[in-house]
Amino acid sequence: MKPLGALMVDISGASLDLAEKDLIQRDSVGGLILFSRNYESPQQLMDLIGSVRAIRDDIIIAVDQEGGRVQRFRESFVKLPSLAQIGEIFERDAEQGLSFASQCGWVMASELLYYGVDISFAPVLDLQSRSSRVIGDRSFSGKPAVVIELARAYIGGMNQAGMRACGKHFPGHGTVEADSHTELPIDRRSANSILNNDFVVFAELADCLGGIMPAHVIYPQIDHQPAGYSHVWIKEKLRKDLGFAGVIFSDDLSMEAAKTAGSPRKRAEMALNAGCDMILSCNDPASALEISNWLETESGLKNGRISSMRATPAAEIKKLFEEQKWSINVEAINSFYMD
Repeated sequence: MKPLGALMVDISGASLDLAEKDLIQRDSVGGLILFSRNYESPQQLMDLIGSVRAIRDDIIIAVDQEGGRVQRFRESFVKLPSLAQIGEIFERDAEQGLSFASQCGWVMASELLYYGVDISFAPVLDLQSRSSRVIGDRSFSGKPAVVIELARAYIGGMNQAGMRACGKHFPGHGTVEADSHTELPIDRRSANSILNNDFVVFAELADCLGGIMPAHVIYPQIDHQPAGYSHVWIKEKLRKDLGFAGVIFSDDLSMEAAKTAGSPRKRAEMALNAGCDMILSCNDPASALEISNWLETESGLKNGRISSMRATPAAEIKKLFEEQKWSINVEAINSFYMD
């Protein structure tokens, strides 16, 4: 199978326009990420993905379908609780919490796969902290051991459905106040504090993750570059020390924290040189086009580094979903929301 291009892009609406059709045909493009603006109904989503597959059957289609406040497809989809709500159940009843985590992972993944979406960038593996403006209830817990246990159950559910998991935001975004969407966060804790807490979660789960997404956060006690641009974090700690062999996705290079590296081309170059396999450029068509043009002229980069993130063939996914192979309590998940 021909390796995929290194760039993941987005689209503006519920269907493809001519410019977007042209973009996703390019060798430099290997992925498409969908947002809430791209979803109107189940049939529309099926039609959209069908039109994408008609152009590029090999492209990775992704979405952020974490649950809670980050769930891009809502209408007619199971209403997923936040990971923090799953964590609260676990604290009251560990067995029930683990079962609920598994079921939520399965439901989330199976629904997406049924419609042809390959991956959800989930689960969030950051540690929960009241100081964080962007993570908060997106995390299972502030305790590494709890995050590890619940994440393994959640990932197991995803895998059972046929989807590989992508943990984020390596090595941990949960303890800094700043939101990397709007500014560059700096985590000034000691190396020991980071490596013995946040990093441990990724270290323990590296063996069951298909992908990892680094944070646009600087950890100056370890490296002066944000993790997503850092040789130290990606090549040394993630690849060498943890032996992680999966796909490394950059976080969106159009986020404010990523822009500190310079032009769109410079950001792409830094992320790829640091060891990212696929780079995301979202909500800025001009930047995505600039990166694509650069990749198209750079020998060795345009062919990308990965072949797929699909764990199970689409035909098997649909059959599995329709037969409800795994016993789940969709009604309980769909109605579960704490005040």
